[in-house]
Amino acid sequence: MKIAVVGPGRAGGSLAVAARTAGHELVGLFGRHTRNQQLADRLGVRLRLIGEPLPESDLLVVAVRDDALAEVAVTLSPLAGRVRGAIHLSGLTSVRALDPLRDAGLATGSFHPLQTLAGWNAGSRALPGAYVGITAAEDWATELESFARSMGCRPIRVADDRKALYHAAGGVAANYVAAALCVAEYMFREADVDPAAARPMVEQAVANAFDLGFRESLTGPISRGDLGTVRRQIEAVDRHAPAASEAFRVLTRLTAQLAGKVEVEEILRLAGRPPGASPSRGPATEGGGPF
Repeated sequence: MKIAVVGPGRAGGSLAVAARTAGHELVGLFGRHTRNQQLADRLGVRLRLIGEPLPESDLLVVAVRDDALAEVAVTLSPLAGRVRGAIHLSGLTSVRALDPLRDAGLATGSFHPLQTLAGWNAGSRALPGAYVGITAAEDWATELESFARSMGCRPIRVADDRKALYHAAGGVAANYVAAALCVAEYMFREADVDPAAARPMVEQAVANAFDLGFRESLTGPISRGDLGTVRRQIEAVDRHAPAASEAFRVLTRLTAQLAGKVEVEEILRLAGRPPGASPSRGPATEGGGPF
């Protein structure tokens, strides 16, 4: 494919590098930031400004922020006479944001890597093996699936009216896990234990969850229905790590419901709100978290 990328930031830049590595031809980068020029230099293409005519291409990647998609699509539509199809990379926004390009005769869709893309170097390496959510009409979706596979990605179809839910689920999987680990980090530090000691356990727990199933992967006192140990844990958190008390109770309740043990109601009672609880935050950490 001949590919042009508008807004080659973390996501667009990662895709540009991965596509070039997979043998696709990059015919244009459109942006204005210094980091965009660095990417253009690496890929050996000229950086152009948004608003310049678009080169002949099979795929136009519109990789701007969500709230700019519709406006940029309007800007690009009269310039896209030699472009066959377009995608945006948002997991949340409807494909209809590209309607100005569709009205100009382009096939349109969305192509959302279900992966964290921290920068175009790391991101391009993270794409092979990642799933990609594709939303498009059938013929264009089939082409986009082939494009995804060419980079080593795994395409999945996402209905346009379910994109927001899909995106929220991805946020839980990618970011709420980090939030739970932030709670654990604070508790380990209050116990004078290096939080890094938990890394092998965390990695194995995640692997077990996907390999064995979420309920079957549970270990520890909640999975055993060990009420005495759960009670002692809650008391210890309240005493030594009070800023985590509310979060620990929320996670305890969720885990008890997942475990489905006969003792779940008693565990839920134990995990009620801590005495004197309020929505106040704990002190910030070096990483900017709530503890």
